[in-house]
Amino acid sequence: MKINSRLLRNILLKKYLYFIPIIMGSYLEAQTVVPSGSGWTVSVPAITEAGNNYGGTYSSATNAIILSGTMPGSFLNLLANGAARISVRYNPTTWNNTLHLYAKRSGGTATISGLCLACTATVNGGTTYIEILQSADTAFCTINFSGLLGLGNSVSYSGINVQLQMTGVSVVIPAAAYSSQLVFTIGPN
Repeated sequence: MKINSRLLRNILLKKYLYFIPIIMGSYLEAQTVVPSGSGWTVSVPAITEAGNNYGGTYSSATNAIILSGTMPGSFLNLLANGAARISVRYNPTTWNNTLHLYAKRSGGTATISGLCLACTATVNGGTTYIEILQSADTAFCTINFSGLLGLGNSVSYSGINVQLQMTGVSVVIPAAAYSSQLVFTIGPN
């Protein structure tokens, strides 16, 4: 019985191609950003007379939201430039598009664990207000790490304090209880 070498090669190639998604799937674990905090309620005073007796811009406490989480070594190995990006967007519940949301970061620590040679991890960027968009993720800050990764590595980050700001409050916006949900994601930079 004569076997066509080209046919055999194609069968073997297809067989190995099926294993690639299985192997990649074992490295692509879901990453989680854990936000905590009590939420933020803006109290806009009633406008009772003509003139500018409202602020128009409102800011939360510096730690309205606190971010933390862990990136496992399987995720770190996929990051070609040694950095992960935390992004943010908002999902409106009841909203008026003349209102604008902003966020900035203060604080934050990152530590790398496991076998690692000359490793460091830091939280960078996001220290000035950036506008949060509804339809697209906006880069908020990065978690950078360097060194020679070994076995059992992970990067943990915590204490990333998020301060929020809202602008666009005006007498032309109908009085209502507006609300929105912020969504933080983490991925390659």
